[in-house]
Amino acid sequence: MRRLRVVLTGGTGFIGSRVLQRLLDPERTGRPVEVRALARTEPSSPAAPGLSWLPADLARPASLRGAGEGADVLVHLASRISGSEDECAAVNVHGTTALVEEARRCGVGRIVQLSTAAVYGPGPHRGIAVDEVVPAPVSPASRTRLRGERAAVAAGGTVLRPGLVTGAGDRWVVPALADLREHVPARWNGGRGLASMVDVDDLARLIVRLATTPKRPPGGTFHASHPRPVRNRDLMAALGDARVVPPAPAEDWPWEVCLRQLRRSRSGVSERQFELLAGDHWYASDDIWRMAGCPAGPGPLARLSAASAWYRAHLAERRGAPRA
Repeated sequence: MRRLRVVLTGGTGFIGSRVLQRLLDPERTGRPVEVRALARTEPSSPAAPGLSWLPADLARPASLRGAGEGADVLVHLASRISGSEDECAAVNVHGTTALVEEARRCGVGRIVQLSTAAVYGPGPHRGIAVDEVVPAPVSPASRTRLRGERAAVAAGGTVLRPGLVTGAGDRWVVPALADLREHVPARWNGGRGLASMVDVDDLARLIVRLATTPKRPPGGTFHASHPRPVRNRDLMAALGDARVVPPAPAEDWPWEVCLRQLRRSRSGVSERQFELLAGDHWYASDDIWRMAGCPAGPGPLARLSAASAWYRAHLAERRGAPRA
C-alpha cells in the first residue's frame, strides 16, 4: 500500500503532538503514513521513521513555498493564541491563507484545519448548531482564527471547532479551574453550567481519522467536542476525586457573588474566562464523529484519571511546591 503523505503544522503543540504520534503508528491509521512536519525550529530529538521536519514559519509566507510538494493531505493545527491583532493575523489569517494556497498549488487533495469554539464569543450558548448564532469573538486570537477558517473552507477543507480541550499537557483549562477554586471558594451558581469539552487524545483520534480515512471527509465547519456536554459540578467533583483540586466547598454562591469575589481576588483568570469555564457554552457536536465513522469515546470526565498525575505535578510546579 502506498504511503499517505501528510503535511502537518503544530506538531510540537498540545494537540499536534498527539496527532503526530498517531499518524506515525500504522496500527492506528491502518496504513503507512509519511509526515512532513513544519516548524520554526526543528526539535532536537531524532526524527522517528516516516517523519521529516521542514523549517517554516507561518508568519513568513515565503518560507512555506514547496511545503506541499507531493503531499496528499494538509493537517493544519498551528495558530497564534496571544499577542496583538496584527501579530495574530500574521499567523492565523495571512499565514494560514498562504499555506492553503500552497497546498492547492501543489494539488493536495484534503485539508483538515483546527479552529476553536471560542469564535462564538460570550454566551450563553446551549446546544447550538454551527453558526446558529453569529460568531462574535472577543480576543485577537479568536477573531483571527475565525477569519483564518475561510481559506480552508473555500478549498473544500474540513474545519474543526472544539470547545475546552483537556488531558495531560493542558496548561489552560484545568489550571484555570484550579486557580478559580482557590480564589472563588464556593460552588459557582450551583455548578449548573454546561460546557463542550473533549479529551486531547480523542480529538487527536478524530483528526487522524479525518486525515487518513479512504473516504474523503465532508467539507465545511464542524463542532468537534464530545457530543455530551459536561456539567461544571460534575467536572469539579471529578477533579476533586482525582486530587487535582480540593474537594467541593459546601457553600453555593450566586453568579454575581462569584464575580464580585473574583474581582477582589488575585486570580489570574479573567471574568470572561470564568464565564467560559463555568457558564453555558456547549455546541452540538454529533455530526463530525458520525460522518468520520469515529466513536467519540466515553467522554472527557472518564479520561481525567489518566491525566490526573500530570495535572497534580503541573499544578505543584506552578505553585513551587514539591511534586506529589
